[in-house]
Amino acid sequence: MNVQEMIDNGRKAFAEISGYTQEQIDHLVYESAKIIYDNAVPLAKMAVEETELGCVEDKIEKNTGTAAVFWDYLKDKKSVGIINEIPEQGIIEVAHPVGIIAAITPATNPTVTPLGNFMHALKGKNAIIISPAPRAEKTSTNTVNLIREALEKNGAPADLIQIVAGATIEKSVELMEKCDLVLATGGPGLTKAAYSSGTPAYGVGPGNPPVILDRDYDLKTAAGMTVIAVGSDNGILCDGDNLLLYPQEVEAKFFEEMKNAGFVVYEDAKDVEKFRQALFHDGKVDGSLVGKDAFVIAKAAGFDIPVETKVLAVKIDGVGKDDIFGHEIMGPIVVMKSYDKFEEAVEMAVRNMKESGGIGHTAGLFSNNQEHIRYAGEKIPVARLLVNQPTPDAWGPATNGLSPAVSEGCGTWGNNILAGNVDYIHLINVSKIAMPLDVKVPDAASIFKK
Repeated sequence: MNVQEMIDNGRKAFAEISGYTQEQIDHLVYESAKIIYDNAVPLAKMAVEETELGCVEDKIEKNTGTAAVFWDYLKDKKSVGIINEIPEQGIIEVAHPVGIIAAITPATNPTVTPLGNFMHALKGKNAIIISPAPRAEKTSTNTVNLIREALEKNGAPADLIQIVAGATIEKSVELMEKCDLVLATGGPGLTKAAYSSGTPAYGVGPGNPPVILDRDYDLKTAAGMTVIAVGSDNGILCDGDNLLLYPQEVEAKFFEEMKNAGFVVYEDAKDVEKFRQALFHDGKVDGSLVGKDAFVIAKAAGFDIPVETKVLAVKIDGVGKDDIFGHEIMGPIVVMKSYDKFEEAVEMAVRNMKESGGIGHTAGLFSNNQEHIRYAGEKIPVARLLVNQPTPDAWGPATNGLSPAVSEGCGTWGNNILAGNVDYIHLINVSKIAMPLDVKVPDAASIFKK
């Protein structure tokens, strides 16, 4: 089936649900989530086998967690017809679907990205067409087919979700040009292509989060959360820690807590250089090591460590252009650099993103100092500053107030139109019925008189 036929089928399905009520739409959203939840294990195994990225246990958790958290968030939201009334302003808000949404998805999340984007799209009565990463086409196709099965069992058209077979750059470009809205999850090249398609688009820039450990924060707690942030799905999350900045005077104690938490820490400059040589070639990270187990990366650098090791850490002396380690690695390894003053740590975090990538995406901070929290929030140019939690929580779990998303916009810093998590509300058009107000019109002359 060619792209145009998929667009036509999507429009037929879109038209077929035009009269669906909020209750009917919500039921379909629930059933779509449930079938992925029920098949979380085989989908996770398939993803790791096909892509050779990440680990099965973490993907199972992602599959079940995304389905549950997205549904819990969406279940009470109004997205059909009149969704809000503001009597004191004389405003009535009405939701209108966008139409056909094209979702370009990465190999790193071949199940949860299609699922999350579809749940948001369907919540607004839209149809969606997935263009999968070739490396993950089998897993994404199985994911889509399961959702299609759930839709058909509940009397809805299966073509509310479709997937491009044999996806190519050319097919993706055609899809983006012919749909009504684009969701592009990937690197800067993909984002640029989406914005150049002539179709409204939400692009997502690359990650590379810096994290600052403040002096007042418990070292053991910080180390424990860093294990989660760095090790989750073998470090392929775009919002996982890459650079960890810590106070110089706590180095020995903090490194000990890191080791106790499960890290193998490399401090010797010669050892660190071996990892640098193994991970980077011609200025780019070695793709064969992306998403691999920690012991595999260590072996590539010439070290033998227990196969059950989840995470690695290396000590560096510079950030940004001073060390290639400042670039996003996408593996279960974090680079560590000491600082003197807190303001210096913030400056290094900003510099690393500007010079090595990741600006606009996510940063982290372990601190109980409200002045420092606000200072970091004002100085670090990111859409999400995660405080006292693992940075991958940028996706919006129930434990923070961010909306659940599989696409995390980076704002104009990252060449994105949205500085925030792509939500169902971004996939609908909201019109406002404006009633006349019985108010006194301000007199311009009295306002601007000298």
